[in-house]
Amino acid sequence: MRVVRLYARLMGAHVRSILEYTGDFWIMMAGTAVMQIVNVVFLTAIFAKVPAINGWSFWAVVAMFGMVAVAEGVGSLFFEGMWSMAWLINQADIDYMLVRPYPVVLQVSSVQIGPHGLTNIVSGGLMVGFAVSHVDVTWSAGRIALAVVVLLSAIAIKVAINLATNAASFWMQSPSPLFAMAVHQAGDLARFPLSVYPWALKAALGFALPFAFVSFFPVAYLLGHGQAWVGLLTPLVAVYALVVAGWIFTRGLRRYESAGN
Repeated sequence: MRVVRLYARLMGAHVRSILEYTGDFWIMMAGTAVMQIVNVVFLTAIFAKVPAINGWSFWAVVAMFGMVAVAEGVGSLFFEGMWSMAWLINQADIDYMLVRPYPVVLQVSSVQIGPHGLTNIVSGGLMVGFAVSHVDVTWSAGRIALAVVVLLSAIAIKVAINLATNAASFWMQSPSPLFAMAVHQAGDLARFPLSVYPWALKAALGFALPFAFVSFFPVAYLLGHGQAWVGLLTPLVAVYALVVAGWIFTRGLRRYESAGN
């Protein structure tokens, strides 16, 4: 609980700092909201020409877009500091973190906060909510509980991927997270049904970098579409992704030699 309180206090300090410039804050919020609106307009234009994408309806794809938005929003709002890892390593700022009585991975994660993540969470949640409301699914208490677990697991997978790919900076030693950004861009493919891609991309998005478990498989379970049972594996994939990400970060931290060595 002490670690949780410290993390919350650090996040609160970042929020107070950002709110000192309310104009910048609201411009950022508006810009993020416009991006999500553009995504919906883009999908509307596509489905105005085709009734479905490989058997997936408009609302199913909207839900996938929404899941990606929510996962990215949580990562930005609470773990934005991961994207500063390359710079912290390059500038040897990790040195200070090693002597503090606070987990290094959480120190890195809380270096920054991405306020635009709040807009992504809200807009993505609305997209998922509207999508579910337009699909005939029978909801029970058990199914709702499973859905919550699956959605939280999907978010954890995205955060784990961000941590693992940014931790590669311990080996690359570049001040910019080029590898992590490249993987992040590849993750945009998960906004669309996995079934539309060739087998190589299916393997990459489903197993090597499990972006499909951030959006496609959880949505398949929520909407009862396709191989919905695979979505129930999302919690197991989340545990695997978090363990691997933690292992990569720990190995990288052990080989860290500060600057100039």
